[in-house]
Amino acid sequence: MTMQKNGRRAVVVGGVRTPFVRAFTDFTKLDTIALGVAAVTGLLKKSGLRHKDIESIIWGGVILPPTQPNIAREIALDVRLDPSCEGMTVTRACASGLQAVTSAAAEIERGNADVVIAGGSDSTSNATIALPPKVVHALAPLALGKPTPADYFGLLSRLMPLSEIIPRQPKIAERSTGEVMGESAERMAKRNEISREAQDAFAVRSHHRAAAAIAAGRFDDEIVPVQTPEGKWVHVDGLVRADTSVEKLAKLRPAFAKDGTLTAGNSSALTDGASAVLLMSEEKARSLGLRPLAAISTWSYVGVDPADQLLMGPAISMPKVLDRAGLKLSDIDLVDIHEAFAAQVLSVLKMLGSAAFAKARLGRDQAVGEIDPERLNVHGGSLALGHPFGGTGGRMVTTMANELARTGKRTALLGICAAGGLGASALLERVD
Repeated sequence: MTMQKNGRRAVVVGGVRTPFVRAFTDFTKLDTIALGVAAVTGLLKKSGLRHKDIESIIWGGVILPPTQPNIAREIALDVRLDPSCEGMTVTRACASGLQAVTSAAAEIERGNADVVIAGGSDSTSNATIALPPKVVHALAPLALGKPTPADYFGLLSRLMPLSEIIPRQPKIAERSTGEVMGESAERMAKRNEISREAQDAFAVRSHHRAAAAIAAGRFDDEIVPVQTPEGKWVHVDGLVRADTSVEKLAKLRPAFAKDGTLTAGNSSALTDGASAVLLMSEEKARSLGLRPLAAISTWSYVGVDPADQLLMGPAISMPKVLDRAGLKLSDIDLVDIHEAFAAQVLSVLKMLGSAAFAKARLGRDQAVGEIDPERLNVHGGSLALGHPFGGTGGRMVTTMANELARTGKRTALLGICAAGGLGASALLERVD
């Protein structure tokens, strides 16, 4: 088990998340700060800690409010934590939540804090729609200066033609390539020979496993109910389809290319939600009588060329984590890979099992190894549960820490792909 030279070890004591729901449904009027407040409030209630016990909040997010980008501090203030509780917001695309958790672990290991809440949230429903530059340039002098009536009359001429000033639908595209993530995943599917049938089958398995976990009560201790501004209480995830099948998914049309294999059924949906993880030094946890669930043993963040295979990052970051821990893939009990697209997960699995990939990209003579499907995403993943960008990392850490503590298994390896050609991984180890 990894431990710092000063003897400090960061452990996960608990974690919760809001239900994950499809964007523009139940959580439409809850922004990312409100979702974060709901998760942190639920975590504090579950842990029994006093508000003054929390020294720091580190929070991940992707869709940040333009006027309150440090959502960590806003959450701390809204929850009414002690004013001395500092807050930092981190953003690493879809790996933002995991970045928050590993940043908290690093702070604890260095002795800078004993009790930290880490997590993340995103509200796609409240994403800002940017005005075209032409409108901004025309309106800015009026908004920032002291306009005269003549200035207002001249504004209309500067805005013509009106077709150029209509806000466009936001497009989550790579700045360096212009491709949306689904288009990049389509290229990965073709390059790695991942069939539509294989993708649909993987998506169905994710939904069925998530539905089974819900039915068995596996998420009962993780999910905190959320009350909407309308007074409705939301208790369960809103995207899991227990009755889906390969036959049903086969009827869906391609979403990113006319002859493509990616559909709405084998791609993760736009989602609203939040997750929060309570981390402590092991000594502090035991002094408070709290049982550590798992230790954050080690982690790795990597980058690849977005023009190559945008979402292949976990195929590189996961082996790096194994190397740092002195373990082989066969030593790992549980593997949890973020399911942005079925094609992306299946491509990563193929890379890990390829000797040619290992030699070309990892400098190894042998493949990293095959992953037993029974050890992979045992309770489903983002295809079924949804993917609120900043909230996924905390969800994965919480679910895997609970699973290690519940089953007595020793290790869980996490892998997340992210925009910009990023890959993120972490190793959790059960604490006796």
